[in-house]
Amino acid sequence: MRLEGVTFGYGGTAVLHGIDLVLDEPGLVCIIGPNGVGKSTLVKCINRLLEPQEGRVLIDGRDVSEMTHKELARIVSYVPPATSDLFNMNVVDAVLLGREGLGGWRTTAEDLEVVTRTLELLDLSEYASRGFNQLSAGQHQRVSIARGLARETDVMILDEPTSNLDVKHQVYVTQMLKAVAEATGKLIIMICHDLNIAAKYSDKLVVMAPPGVIRGVGTPEEMISADTIREVYGIDCEVVQFDGAPQVLLKSEFSDRTNSCNSSGKRSSGKWFVGAGQSSGPIHPGITRCSGSPYPKRARCWP
Repeated sequence: MRLEGVTFGYGGTAVLHGIDLVLDEPGLVCIIGPNGVGKSTLVKCINRLLEPQEGRVLIDGRDVSEMTHKELARIVSYVPPATSDLFNMNVVDAVLLGREGLGGWRTTAEDLEVVTRTLELLDLSEYASRGFNQLSAGQHQRVSIARGLARETDVMILDEPTSNLDVKHQVYVTQMLKAVAEATGKLIIMICHDLNIAAKYSDKLVVMAPPGVIRGVGTPEEMISADTIREVYGIDCEVVQFDGAPQVLLKSEFSDRTNSCNSSGKRSSGKWFVGAGQSSGPIHPGITRCSGSPYPKRARCWP
C-alpha cells in the first residue's frame, strides 16, 4: 500500500497535509497520535469512504479511485469505531454480513464455516444465537471485528477496535490481530489510543501529529521515546523496556503548560493552584477552585 501526497479537509479546513506513507509488508500496523490529527480521516481515505482532495492511494499498484467499491471491498475490509444497532439480528447473521458480495446470494457451507471459526476466535460462540441488541458495547465491538475478519480480505482496517473493551479483551483482541496478520500474511491497520498496547503488539507504528502530518513510521523501539511522546502529545513521560517492548510511564505534569493557570487567571509555569482557603495541590490543568468553595470551576487563561 502506498499513499502519495494525500490531502483532505472539511469545510475548507485541511485535516491531512500531503501524507506520504508506504506499507509494503504484512503485519499489524498501529496508527497512534492525539485527537484531531486525522487518524480516522486517513483510514477513510484509504478505503474510499472519503475521496482525497489531492494525492492518491495505491494498493498493489492500483489507484483505489479507479476501482469500483465492490472491487475495493474484496481487497479491504473496514471495522468502524462503533456499530449502530438499527435492527436486532442474531450474532451469526450479523457476522454473516461480512461475507456479503463474496459469492452468490445464498449462504454457503463455506460462509458458515468461516463465521463459526471467527466467532470462536473472538470468544463469541456462546452468543451466536443471541440478539445483537442484547449484547454489551464491548461485545458489539467484538462482533464488528468478527464481521471484518469473516470477509477474509488482504487488507483490514480497524478504527479504534479496542475502545469499548475491558483490558483483558483489549490485549486479547490485539494479540489475536497480530497472530492473524502473521498466519495469513494480511496487512492489518489499526487506530489505537493505548500507547503501551500499540508498542507491545504492533509490528510497525505510524505516529501522527498536528497539524495532520506523519511524525514518523517505524518499529515501536524506533517510535516510542520520551521526546516523541512529549512532542506529539504534550505530556512528559518515562519510557522503559518491559517484557521486550517499550512501555510508557506517564508523569503528572504536562509539557505544554499554556492551559495551567492559578486562581487569579494568571499562567502558573506548570503549577496547579487552588483558590484561597483551599490547600494547594494539583487538581487538573485548566481547572481551579472558587475562593471559599470546594467545587472546581474552569480556569481562564490570559496571555
